[in-house]
This record gives sequence, structure tokens and C-alpha cells, in this order.
Amino acid sequence: MKQVYLLMLAGALGAHTAAARSTYYITAAVSDTAATLSEEENPAKGSLKGHVSTADGKPAGFVTVVVRELNRGTTTGEDGSFSLRNLKPGSYTLFISSVGLKPVEKQITITGEQGTEINISLEETAHQLSEVVISDKRTQNDRPVNLSKLPIPVMDLPQAVAVIGQATIREQQAQRLSDVVKNVNGVYLASTRAGTQETFSARGYGFGSYNMFKNGARVNSGTFPEMSSLERVEVLKGSAAILYGQVAPGAVMNLVTKQPKFEGGGEVSMRVGSYDLYKPSFDIYGPISGKVAYRVNGTYESAGSYRDHVSSKRYYVNPSLLFKVSPRTEIIVQGDYLKHDYTPDFGIGTNNGKSIVDVPRNTFFGTSWQYSKVQQATAGVTVRHQLNSNWSINGNVAFQQYKRDYYSIERLQFSKDSLDRPLGKALNDERYVSATIDLTGKFRTGSVEHTVLAGVDADKYTTDNTTAWDFEGGYGTSKNLYDKISFRDLGQKPGRQDMPMATAREINRLPVSRFGGYVQDLVSISEKLKVLAGIRWSYIGNEAQRKTVYKTGAETFTKGQYDNAFSPRFGVVYKPIPTTALFVSYSNSFTTNSGYDLNKEALKPSLIDQYEAGVKNDFFAGKLSANLTVYKIRNSNLAQVATYTRDGQINGDANMKELIGGTTSNGVEIDLAGHPVAGLDIVAGYSYNDIFVSKAITPAEGKTNGNLLKGDRLVNNPHHTANASVFYTLQNGGAKGLKFGVMAFYTGDRNVGWNNTTAQPDRMFNVKGYTTLDLNIGYGWKQFSVMAKLSNITNEYNFLVHENYSINPIPPRQFTATVAYRFKYK
Repeated sequence: MKQVYLLMLAGALGAHTAAARSTYYITAAVSDTAATLSEEENPAKGSLKGHVSTADGKPAGFVTVVVRELNRGTTTGEDGSFSLRNLKPGSYTLFISSVGLKPVEKQITITGEQGTEINISLEETAHQLSEVVISDKRTQNDRPVNLSKLPIPVMDLPQAVAVIGQATIREQQAQRLSDVVKNVNGVYLASTRAGTQETFSARGYGFGSYNMFKNGARVNSGTFPEMSSLERVEVLKGSAAILYGQVAPGAVMNLVTKQPKFEGGGEVSMRVGSYDLYKPSFDIYGPISGKVAYRVNGTYESAGSYRDHVSSKRYYVNPSLLFKVSPRTEIIVQGDYLKHDYTPDFGIGTNNGKSIVDVPRNTFFGTSWQYSKVQQATAGVTVRHQLNSNWSINGNVAFQQYKRDYYSIERLQFSKDSLDRPLGKALNDERYVSATIDLTGKFRTGSVEHTVLAGVDADKYTTDNTTAWDFEGGYGTSKNLYDKISFRDLGQKPGRQDMPMATAREINRLPVSRFGGYVQDLVSISEKLKVLAGIRWSYIGNEAQRKTVYKTGAETFTKGQYDNAFSPRFGVVYKPIPTTALFVSYSNSFTTNSGYDLNKEALKPSLIDQYEAGVKNDFFAGKLSANLTVYKIRNSNLAQVATYTRDGQINGDANMKELIGGTTSNGVEIDLAGHPVAGLDIVAGYSYNDIFVSKAITPAEGKTNGNLLKGDRLVNNPHHTANASVFYTLQNGGAKGLKFGVMAFYTGDRNVGWNNTTAQPDRMFNVKGYTTLDLNIGYGWKQFSVMAKLSNITNEYNFLVHENYSINPIPPRQFTATVAYRFKYK
């Protein structure tokens, strides 16, 4: 066996790497005879393949390998492997690089009779290499994303993807998920109903719980997830129905929590900020044995608010264990628990639901006793097994319980100078169990390479909701009015302050079952042309809802709704050069509609067609990525709460709905990400979306319900959004390590309230767009770091609107600072 040794001396690893300079040893082994390898292991003629590992023997993923003369390259997978085929015999310059490292060029020889196999051993440990990966300095197109389930780079996926890593979350001192989402172009915070949760939308469609995932399993979105526990946030834009079944079009989001490590270390930190924010946090990880590692992180948070009489307390812990059962098998067991007590806040209200009340940002129309108490616990087990060098199987089982105890003044609307304050109370208890198993692998049919995914998933929701109550001293049509206050006498006559006794009338149990199977294949016809095709079959059972009256014990059941459908997907990727990919795709999906129609019959599902096309580019050896995506989404049936009942009365039942016609969402997204010089990171994006009623259904004869007005833009969807962030870290001098950053986020004009109908043509109004600007500064010295942020420095005043009764002003200018200490141990 001939041995060729290539020695690479790397440059500075950047601000997040422990060592300043590092040496890489690359061993290229060229076999003298193909007979020395088995048929399976024998490299193909004119091929180059290999494996990259760290000094401690762990796979080194996302390292770039390029044949300079052919301008062809690839990126190592998560297992460190890579391959290049159909190389003509000759001498080539091999270009091997990793983020933050000085690239090195060396000569190799490819013959037509023998393949070349390369094993690369890096001097960095997995921990040191992960520091670089986490730093977000990779091109956004060169690494796989867990949400796609296929072990392929984003460049080969006919879909737009965004990944926000831990470094960005830390540097920007993200307090809520909306702080992270500001970095994702085309995804925006749509509303914050009573300040109890954040609702996101993408491409005109809301996420909801079905589109939110944690470690690959669905998670309830009825509370604020903890940011300090996250390794990264993944967003897969466009349709994901083939992978996850019942999801709304637009995007899905996956929150990946921190994973155990075999290197001992951790961090303790303290965050303080405006309005009495105090947040101590800890993160500890390390080995228990040679095959078991652990990680535990947690935090406590106490905060006031820029809103009068509003406060919050949170407790969070996230333990996890990693078992290296064998070189090919690992098991991760993880869970977390969140307890969050806070003041529901419906904001400042509207004038008859048609305009926002003009009052100071801090004005609070609630009471001193109102509360919301949330508990959320999740647990999951993930098993990953490498069958051989080409095939692997992954399984995941997860459990979640979500509980909420809520009692508040809500749905604020002024009529002239007075405000009726209605009462609302709810008890929610949701249990959710899910299981997924995926098989992924690669094989060849002649010169064509296939990357295959096949899987099945199933889940079960059981939700108990108590939302119908009798209130002591309540009055009005529904006996839920607390009191009436005068706008002019707010200072002198604040209104009633006692907490009425509330008695539950009934409880509803809503069981939902889902099952699906899917298969898709990325067919690499050549290095330039790839085709992705797949199909999913989904079954969804919205089982009979059981209503139990507390006083009598009487039970009634609604009729269940059971749907199934096939969801196909097809896409083509063409790469004229390795750093540019053009793609087009089509997908079809369906979503079930909860509730019932005017005849108390279950609603039919909505069918959705989605078309997408775009181009992904990496320029200047990965220093700049520029992506462009255009799309069209057509929803055949949009469900909304019915305006009137069948007999013409005003409808007060939120579960009574009607299909009002079709909607169309057209849009374009532009994404830029770059690291033009050492220490400088730039991310920017712009999106345009127009979602409107494209088909209006005329009410049948004898029915008084009004359809939506054709051509109207749907509420809570701005035409324009944009984001930009620039961070620079000093590389030399006495202030080396000092970091400066600026972030800007723009949300354009949007319609809010309710969409107009022919029966009620004036139910919505417009809110102007706004821009917020944040400044960041940070400094690291040895194991210490300090970061500070001044957010909304212009003190912009605008609103997040939920329907027409929860109008929450955006936060004013605020200050946040975090001091952290990192440590390592053996």
C-alpha cells in the first residue's frame, strides 16, 4: 500500500475556538490492487472517497472537500464520510477546508484503474471542532438539517432552509423565541394573545402547535419555550407535509436542545435587565463513564414589565443522557420541565373593534389578581443505529404534558367612553405521545446514486378543556361581564377589584390520532442534476369529542371526523457549478379543519398545492451565501368562525365554522449571509408576501352567512418584512475579542382584526409598519464573557394584534446584560 501524507497547518480558529493555531494530518491511501478490497468496499473507477475524524476518533462533519481543477466538491456528512465519483484519471489539486481554518491545497493522483481512498485525522477534538460549527460561520447551504431527515447538504434540497445556531442565540441574548426568529427571513411574529404565547407565521400561514417541534417531536406552542437550553433553531420553509403530515404550509420549526458531551465543562451566567429582569442560568456537561455522558442546564427568571401590574416568574431544567452502546449505536434520553407563572395582559383594546385606543404604552386595563399558570413537561428517547457505511435507522419516542390554569379580564373593546370588562377562565390539560422510525441509506443503480428515506410515524393527543364557567356577580348576555369602567375616570374610578368565584359548567375531551407512512428518494443523476421525489399517506382521526356536564354528569358526543390522503412531493435541483444550485418543486398536502359547520357536521379538510423555485449560491470560497426563493401556495378551502348561525342569529360558538373559499399566497424571499473578513458576520433578508382571498363562496339560498370578500388580503400578514444583523469581533490588539453588533428588523403594514365578509364588511383595519434597531457589545477574556444589548433604541411604538381584542404594544427601549463564566474539568 502506497502512502501519501499531506500536512496542513491551519490558521486562527476564530473567537470561539480554544486554540490559536492547529495542525492537520491527512493520510491519502491509494490501493495497489482492487482485489484487496471486497466488492462492496472497492472504490469505483476514477473515484475519491474517505472519512474525516477528529483527534479523539469522532466523526468530523461539514468539512469541505473540493477538486480545484474540476470545480467539483462535496461536504462531509454528519458521520464524517464523503465521496466524489466519475473523476477522470489525472493529477488534481485537493482543496480541504473547514470554517475558521486556513485552507490548504495538495496534489493527488486519480487513475482509471484504481480508486483513491482518503482518511483524514484532525488534531482538534470533537469539542474544539464543535466550537467552530456552533459559531455559525458556515455557509447556510453546506450542512444537513435535522428537519429534512435526509443526510444531505441544504444545497441539494429543493427547499429553503434557515438554521440559527447557539452562538447567535448567545450573542443576541435571546430572551424569547421571537428574538431568535428575527434572524429568519420571511418568518414573523404575528400576535401575542394576552401576552401568553407567541404566534408565528410564514408565507401567510400561522404555525400553531402542529408546526412546532422540539428535538423532532411536536410540542405545544401555548407557552414561551426556554432559549438558554437551545443548541440551534431549524426552520424548513415551504411544505413539510410529506415528512410530518398535518402541518400548515409556510414553514415548520424545530428547537434542538443542548446535547451531552464526553468533555467535562459548563457555564454559569447571570442576566439582568430593564424592568427588574433577573435570570441566573447554569449548564454542566461531561462523561459519567467511557460510554455514558450527561448534560444538565436550567434557569430561573423573574421579571416585571413595561406594562403596569404585569410580572413573570419561570423555572426551567433540561437534563439529558447519551449512551454510546456500541461504535454504531447511540441512545439519547432527554427531558425538560418548565413552570411559568405570569400576568395575562390583553393590552390596550380597540374602539368598537375598528381602531386602536390612544393611550400610553404602559396603560393596563386588567386587575391585580388575574393570572396564568403553565406547566409543561417533555421527555424523549432517540435511538440512532448505523447498519453499515451506507444505511442507518433512527427512532424517536416522545411524551409531553401541558397544563394551564388561567383566569383573567379579557377581550377588551371600548364603546364610546366606556369599557365592558369580560371574564375568561380556562383549565387545559393536554397529553401527547408520539413515535417515529426512519430508515435512510444510499445505493447505486448503475451510475445513478440514490439517497433514500422511508419512515412511519404515529401520535395521539388527548386534551381536556374546561372553558365554560359561571361567574359570581357576572352579568350580560353570557353572564361573564365583570364590570364597566369609564375611560375618562380611569385614575379616580379604577373599577371592581375582587376576584369572583368561578364554577365550571362542563369539560370537553378532544382525542386526536394520527398515523402516516412516507418514502422519498434523492436521485443524483449526476453531480449537477438531482431529483427528489416522494409520497406520504396520512390518516387523521378527530375522534368523537366528549362533553361532560359537571352538575349532572351527563355526557354528549359529537360526530368524529376521519380523513386520509396521499401527499406527493417532487423537486429538481440543477447545479451548473458546485457552488450554485437552481431548484423547482411541487407538493400537495391537506390539513383537517377543527369544529363543525352550521348543521353540526364535521368540516371537510383543506387541500393545499404549493409551488416553489429558487437559486442558492455560495460565493468567494464560502464567504458569502445568497439565496432567492419564489413561491405560490393555493388553499382550496379556508375555514373561519361562522358569522351567523343557521337560523340567522349572531354566532357565539367559536367551534361553529364555515368554509369560505380559496386563498392564494404569492411571495419572494431573498437571503444573504456572509463572513467577508475575519471577525465579520453579516446576515440579511427581505421577503414579500401577498395572501388574499382568491375564491369566494356565495352563501346558499336561505343562509345569511356572508363570505369573505374576494381580493381582500388576510389579516396579520404584512406584505414586507426584512432583517439585517452585522457583528464584528476585533482580531488583534489589546482589545482583541471585543465584539460589536447591530440588528434591524422591519415589519410592514398589515391588516388586523377580522377579515371582512359580505355580512360584516368593516371588521378589519390597518396598522402601519415599524422598524426596531438593537445594539450589542460583548467582550471575552479567558473564561469570562460579558454581553450587553440596548434594544429598540429609537423607542418605536407599535402593536401586535390578535383579532380585535388583544392589542399589545411592542416593548420600548430596554437594556439587557449577561455575565458568564465557562469552565472545563477532566
